[in-house]
Amino acid sequence: MADHLSREGRSRNMAAIRSKNTKPELALRAALRAAGATGYRLHRKDLAGRPDLAFIRWKVAVFVDGVFWHGHPDHWNPEKASSEYWRAKIAHNIARDRVADAALTSAGWTVVRVWDTEIKKDVNSCAARVLDALHASGWRG
Repeated sequence: MADHLSREGRSRNMAAIRSKNTKPELALRAALRAAGATGYRLHRKDLAGRPDLAFIRWKVAVFVDGVFWHGHPDHWNPEKASSEYWRAKIAHNIARDRVADAALTSAGWTVVRVWDTEIKKDVNSCAARVLDALHASGWRG
């Protein structure tokens, strides 16, 4: 199926999509602050994959992944994709995520990936996953 938007129209739509400080990310940060987990840094460019949250002292990197952009199996079916562009785009995003995970893990980091829909459904259980990773890394909050 061909894209119904012009190149400029598609660019305008894509530019309007947030990549930082999304509602799910803000909700997770609020839940973590409420639980006493502060001291994280946001979107660190010096870390593989630019984690949404990076607890530097405890080496815990947290990513809030959108189900479409990061290819959640329940929300992304490459066989039903509207074009080769989207199949390639999402496949590239998934591969990039795996490379970032491997780079961080090999550098001694714990990686926590949370789907945006999980946060919308139960932010506290998502925060608990991050807190578990922090505790395992020596955090005493």
